[in-house]
Amino acid sequence: MEVILLERIEKLGQMGDVVRVRPGYARNYLLPTKKAMRATKDNLTYFEQQRAQLEARNLQLRGEAETVAKRVDGVGIVLIRAAGEGGQLYGSVTARDIAEGLDQAGFTVARSQVMIDRPMKSLGLFKVRVALHAEVSVNVEVNIARSQDEAEMQRKVGGMVTAEMAEAAQELAEAEAEAEAEADAAVSEEVEESA
Repeated sequence: MEVILLERIEKLGQMGDVVRVRPGYARNYLLPTKKAMRATKDNLTYFEQQRAQLEARNLQLRGEAETVAKRVDGVGIVLIRAAGEGGQLYGSVTARDIAEGLDQAGFTVARSQVMIDRPMKSLGLFKVRVALHAEVSVNVEVNIARSQDEAEMQRKVGGMVTAEMAEAAQELAEAEAEAEAEADAAVSEEVEESA
């Protein structure tokens, strides 16, 4: 089936292009969402008459998306999930979860705008592309962890925190606390001796 694209569609074409697509894709997605119209003689002339208005509307939407993109680009969200010892989640993180996380962070994003090819099934840091407009997309950092402390540690390390790393960090924190306590004790002894 041939259709006229009413907006830019990734991997398909630009606005105004006449492209051949599968009938089901056209009937179930492109035509109902008003992203395309059937390529008939009447529709071609109608499109040419409306082209200036469609391009102006597209520019307006693109400008709005670019202003939102400046605020959203590089935002990090933390998703707390239950996982096994090896870092495998007991479920998965989907586009819906990421959209809800962005919504809680103050950015309204539809789950269809979150571009992941498959659900995430392990702990760690992930870069996820969010398409705010057909021509504007940003990257968001998704931090999947068991707890808020682990999420903070993953952010510092730059990846998934293993059990050994968590134990080492705990030991380091305890050693630092012990060293600080010894330093405080030494200072208080000096104060007592000088008095």
